[in-house]
Amino acid sequence: MVSLREQLLKAGLVDQKKVKRVNQDKTQQRKVERRTGVQSVDEARLAALEARQKERDIVRELNAKRDAEARKKAIAAQIVQMVQQSRQSKGGGDHAYNFTHGTKIERIHVSAAVRSQLAAGQLVIIRLDDATELVPKVVADKIAERDPSIVIRIKKPEAPPDEDDPYADYKIPDDLMW
Repeated sequence: MVSLREQLLKAGLVDQKKVKRVNQDKTQQRKVERRTGVQSVDEARLAALEARQKERDIVRELNAKRDAEARKKAIAAQIVQMVQQSRQSKGGGDHAYNFTHGTKIERIHVSAAVRSQLAAGQLVIIRLDDATELVPKVVADKIAERDPSIVIRIKKPEAPPDEDDPYADYKIPDDLMW
């Protein structure tokens, strides 16, 4: 096997003086490294490595953003599918049912049976793309795990009344009409 140095000499690309000079430089560099214990660093190589690392970081960040957006879209699609599969009819709409959405009080018209299910907490109001839908509580719980801002009303268990409350014996019904 012929070394590269010998091949270059035979081809006439380098002469014997250049080969000696390169060998001397290498020997000097090794001596300096042994004495100081510090290896000489190629600044251009370091700059290239840093640039590659920055590039990788940028690509990693972009991939993370893209993955987050894809997860968000998948969750939204799951919610839409759950609402479409389990939505309940509002049933005729002869009774008004008031609920709060954010800071506004809104109203939907439902049947008496649906109104009693809403008051009992069996049905829950979902606000999806400016449309009000009714779904069973089990489905609403699953939706709330994915995006709680969509679920408007879930009947929460009542806290035990205070012992000192003088009005503890007077319960206010959920379906009170004004």
